[in-house]
Amino acid sequence: MLLGEDAIRKRGSVGKVIPTVAARVVDDQMNDVPVGEVGEIVYRAPTLMSGYWNNPEATAEAFAGGWFHSGDLVRMDEDGYVWVVDRKKDMIISGGENIYCAEVENVLAGHPGIVEVAVIGRPDEKWGEVPVAIAAVTDAPLGIEDLTEYLTERLARYKHPKALEIVEALPRNPAGKVLKTELRLRYGARKSFGNRSAPTYSTTREDD
Repeated sequence: MLLGEDAIRKRGSVGKVIPTVAARVVDDQMNDVPVGEVGEIVYRAPTLMSGYWNNPEATAEAFAGGWFHSGDLVRMDEDGYVWVVDRKKDMIISGGENIYCAEVENVLAGHPGIVEVAVIGRPDEKWGEVPVAIAAVTDAPLGIEDLTEYLTERLARYKHPKALEIVEALPRNPAGKVLKTELRLRYGARKSFGNRSAPTYSTTREDD
């Protein structure tokens, strides 16, 4: 929680790590990333769990290098304030560039024709992986060209979704969290649009 001036000065931050927790922001090799750069936040704390019950493989993965791997991609400023960027498993690498799905989703959510939206990666022969938007929309027609036009001055071109899947609603768990795993199964395969009874239509575009 941010209080007082910090609520304005550090807008969007989730605050600082509490004093009883040791935290680092690291790359895939467990090297500390420079201040302000994106990396995974890892923890150590006296009250942290010791592992997953009867699952040594998951425990070893979660505590690789002696730190608990949160799976959250964040950036931390020089004052120790943290901003959550995305979940590590949701990040897309396209043509060597990192694309954070949460960033694309936040921008697309401002489109007047979109009710709710999620972004996932889809394998691509040229780029390795490309972003795909899955959206519930209003009654107004919406195609991939409309999204591209909307995003032109809002996001770098390589972050633009290359396909749009229209659905009645995004799948969610009882807590309301979007089920990205289900979306990847249904729409993640190249040129596979999943259950044809769910989407109203699908549009794609070729990039340069």
